[in-house]
Amino acid sequence: MRGGHIAPSIGLVCIAVMWSASVQAQSLRSEQRPAEPRAVIELFTSQGCSSCPPADKLIAEYARDPSVIALSLAVDYWDYLGWKDTLAMSGHSNRQRAYAKARGDRQVYTPQAVIDGAQHALGSDKGAIERAIKQVHEQSRGALALPVTLQRSGDKLNVMVAASENEKGPAEVWLCPITKAVSVTIARGENTGNTFTYNNVVRRWIKLGDWTGKAETYSVPVADFQNGSIDSAAVLVQSGVASAPKVMLGAAQLAIR
Repeated sequence: MRGGHIAPSIGLVCIAVMWSASVQAQSLRSEQRPAEPRAVIELFTSQGCSSCPPADKLIAEYARDPSVIALSLAVDYWDYLGWKDTLAMSGHSNRQRAYAKARGDRQVYTPQAVIDGAQHALGSDKGAIERAIKQVHEQSRGALALPVTLQRSGDKLNVMVAASENEKGPAEVWLCPITKAVSVTIARGENTGNTFTYNNVVRRWIKLGDWTGKAETYSVPVADFQNGSIDSAAVLVQSGVASAPKVMLGAAQLAIR
């Protein structure tokens, strides 16, 4: 009788151990799986724009949200108002115009938030931005569905873009070196005398390659893009081409300091 009681007990222990191992394995796989951001928000802003500070504050809020990749893209077309934006890049102005042309609405303004490369909203209107996020995912099943992994290994940044049977491209893979926070005192123009902090400021665009549906891996020496102000990086996989950008297929961000 004693033996008859021992066997079921051992069986229950074995089942419990197997179940625990299975849960741990599933948890480990989940942890290793690339995180998919729910949105990529590009804020087109300007230090010379009196309407931009509320949007700059909102993008700072989004920058603290781990489910969002929030980027500040300073434009230069308001420089003529009396203050030359210290963070502006003419490429950002070109990118904003390319978005407007691709959408077909020709709307270029500041502060403008472009969501997942597909929708736009007033950059200071959180409700409108959240509605745009929802709209993109309802209209485009491929939006941010592509797993992208960004890792640092020693002095290199490694980017891995997964394969996809549903999306075949063409798409472009871009690396964006970022400064997490920059404080600027405005000496002239509409915002004279104010000091503002700009968050997740994009400082460069580095094209890593093209993506056509197959898995791709890229390795970039950190020294190639990091200077005293660069402390983060984002990778964007975007359908279309730079002159006609379309929906974001995948993205990732990583602190590199």
